[in-house]
Amino acid sequence: MADIFEKLMKNSGPLGQHRERAHGYFAFPKLEGEIGARMKFRGKEMIVWSLNNYLGLANHPEVRKADAEGAAQYGLASPMGARMMSGNSNLHEQLEKELASFVMKEDAMLMNYGYQGIMSAIDAICGRHDVIVYDAESHACIIDGLRLHTGHRYVYKHNDIEDCEKQLERATALIAKQQSGGILVITEGVFGMAGDQGKLKEIVALKDKFQFRLLVDDAHGFGCLGATGAGAGELQGCQDGIDLYFSTFAKSMASIGAFMAGDKVIIDFIRYNIRSQIFAKSVPMPFVVGNLKRLELLRNHPELRAKLWHNALRLQNGLKEKNFDIGETNTMVTPVYMKGGLEEATAMVMDLRENYKIFCSIVVYPVIPKGHIIYRLIPTAAHSDEDVDLTLKAFTETKAKLDAGAYKAEMIPDMAEVK
Repeated sequence: MADIFEKLMKNSGPLGQHRERAHGYFAFPKLEGEIGARMKFRGKEMIVWSLNNYLGLANHPEVRKADAEGAAQYGLASPMGARMMSGNSNLHEQLEKELASFVMKEDAMLMNYGYQGIMSAIDAICGRHDVIVYDAESHACIIDGLRLHTGHRYVYKHNDIEDCEKQLERATALIAKQQSGGILVITEGVFGMAGDQGKLKEIVALKDKFQFRLLVDDAHGFGCLGATGAGAGELQGCQDGIDLYFSTFAKSMASIGAFMAGDKVIIDFIRYNIRSQIFAKSVPMPFVVGNLKRLELLRNHPELRAKLWHNALRLQNGLKEKNFDIGETNTMVTPVYMKGGLEEATAMVMDLRENYKIFCSIVVYPVIPKGHIIYRLIPTAAHSDEDVDLTLKAFTETKAKLDAGAYKAEMIPDMAEVK
């Protein structure tokens, strides 16, 4: 019998195989200073494109004031315990009421974290006779929620409505055969890697032909899309057809926590059956106070959303003008697709950081196929025209080096030696 730890050490996983050389630079980097468009990395000021601080609220003076006052008045311990037992408050319920109203639903419930919240919600909603139909590019939190599901699940090709319909036909036939169960369709409002919106309107239209409920994870759309910022469903004119609307506070709100909204009857069911909230501590009061202020700013300051879109379109149009491939994004999320191996990607990232002072996230194999590189740029309301223009210049020059083969190397350098 092998020692379980010894077995793990022999197979560190696809992301961990370079950990000794990459740690602290490519993985687990430390950004320092006030959260914003420019922060320090290893003592050098960088233009940062890796933070989902979409509306620039992380350091908004009213937000900082509310956060500080909430911490001073209540401390991080209050309220103690889970919501169901001893951790409820008027402010928790006020935030739920305001969130429900904002996204045009009857009721909402707070969750202490988005990742565990949606996982546990899927588990609470779906039993072993139920069938889940989901988009192939769904976020890891949804995939992990599916792993908890003991019934059948059918995946459809990303944003392929024809294939979604085929999977709904399969699900409907299976339920007819079982003579038990229902169907839950899961997709995203905005896919956080590619930046394209889920085809919510088309999926809602399938309700004329099939009986199912729709759960939408709109983590990236909430606060950013739609006439009022209520998200992808509002933008596409189908918010009423979304049965369960989910978002985290970690993106446009620059905070901690999440919520699920829908008809009161189903939200009440989830509230009394979602294990990750029943058996976990309530959202601390300072976060509730701070999130109330953030939601107020979302509602009352559309100029924040306008600034985000000004920066996003300036960046995206600039990249397209310079013949960069940014895929099918129709949101502020800005992927930049290039060709190259791991070694080339590593060298290019170092060049961007060390010589151009540009900090952005990169995705390579095994997350995507070999020979491909994706940079994911996250424009925010905090960025300036100068930030965008300097970044366009840096990408143009480093892409020319990549194409010329200047970044070919044998291995990832030891980052402890990089000053």
